[in-house]
Order: sequence, then C-alpha cells, then structure tokens
Amino acid sequence: MEMEKVFDQLVVFATEYGLKVIGAIIILIVGRIIAGMMKKFMVRMLNKSNTDPTIVSFAGSLVYILVITFTILAVLSKFGIETASIIAVLGAAGFAVGFALQGSLANFAAGLLVLVFRHYKIGDYISAAGVAGTVKEIRLFSTVLATPDNVQIIVPSGKIFGDIIMNYSANDTRRIDLVIGIGYGSDIGKALEVMTTVLKEDDRVLEDPAYQVAVSELADSSVNLVVRPWVNSSDYWGARFDLTRKIKEQLDANGIEIPFPQRVVHMTQEN
Repeated sequence: MEMEKVFDQLVVFATEYGLKVIGAIIILIVGRIIAGMMKKFMVRMLNKSNTDPTIVSFAGSLVYILVITFTILAVLSKFGIETASIIAVLGAAGFAVGFALQGSLANFAAGLLVLVFRHYKIGDYISAAGVAGTVKEIRLFSTVLATPDNVQIIVPSGKIFGDIIMNYSANDTRRIDLVIGIGYGSDIGKALEVMTTVLKEDDRVLEDPAYQVAVSELADSSVNLVVRPWVNSSDYWGARFDLTRKIKEQLDANGIEIPFPQRVVHMTQEN
C-alpha cells in the first residue's frame, strides 16, 4: 500500500510538474539561442558602423545578459513564482550598489561617451583634466596618457569628459607662434626680411596657409615681432625649435640686437 501511495504521488508530481519542467527546459534552450543570435546581430551591426571594439564587445555582452535574464524570469513564472518581487529586490540591490559605486559608474558612463563621440584616439596628443600627454589606451573607466618624458598618467574618464579637451593631433596642420623682441635702435624692416628668409628656407613651413611676420607690440624694452608659420602637426616641435635657433643666429649675423630687459632709474637729490 505504501508503494502504491508513493507511486501515485510520483504520478501526480509528474503530471503536474512534468510538462512545466519540459516547458522550462525548452524556454531556456530557446532563450539561449535567441540571446546568442541577438549578440551576433548587435556585434555585426556595430562593426559595420566602425564602432570602437570596446563598445562592440560591451554592447554584445549586455544584450546577451539581458535576454538571458528575461529568459530566467520567464522560467520562474512558469512554475508560478512571483517574478515581480524578484525584480523589485534586484532593483533595490542595483540601486544600493549603484549608490555605493556612483563614482565608478560615472566614470563608466563617461568612458562610454568618450568611446562613442571619439574626441580623441590612440596616438593623439591631448590636454585634459589638468594634464597633457599622448593617448596610449582608452578604457571604459579611464584613459592612459604618456607625457613627453614617458611618465604614465591614468586619468578617470569622468574627469576627462567633464573638462575641456584640447586635441593637438586632431588637425593635420598647426601654427607656430613665436614672439621675437628687437632693440628700438634696430632696423625693423631688416629684421622682418631676415625672419622671412629663414621661413622660406625651411621646407617644413607650408605655403598654404601663408605664414605671417609682423610687428605686434612696442614693449618696455623691445619692439616685439610675431613669426607665425604653419607646419604639419608631426613637424611642430622640430620646426619650432629649429626656427627659434635659426632666427637668433641670423639676427646676430645681421647685427640686429635682441635686447635684455632694461629699467631706467632716475635719481633726484634733495636740498
């Protein structure tokens, strides 16, 4: 009799839950297949739009996790489990974790925006968040820079995206701005001619946009001249250093004085 009762209970259990278990297994299998298809579709679409690989990987994984989550909730509801309370608990837990990690989440969101808008790329020389350097790596939470003396700087994405970003490599050309002071007794026309000749002899100076050599200011101790040639961005620092040296040498060779700062002191004698 006891065996018959056990058998009857097994039959009742199999009848009541057997179809639900089979249905749950089917839902899990179908959900996993759909999750994989959605992930591949998302990755393919983002790759076609030349999206950053970091975003592609993150978006694909996010879609997969969301579909699997809905699949699990569907399986639980199949067994009569109230999923609303589970969603509420997960939401509360997510809120608590988000509040505790709000700084990290802010950096994460900013990192996504940096990758989406592409204000800079690897290899660019930028200035942001009070530091400057060459971009070595763009992460979701931070950007890795290397200073000209090869010091590594890791800047949180939130600080970069919330600050002014100066990208010195964004454009193909840059203008060099030099201010050269000559003595008040020197020949201004000759000085302008000497500087123009130096610019014409340097192959790195571009003809378009045209360079500019002009008088900018009558300062306390000198007449200040501006020298503004355009060069390719890759030639900026080399051309700047060389032009500064050549202008100094040619001014000396032509007897044009670059004065030291001077101050005239008048002394009066009291009776």
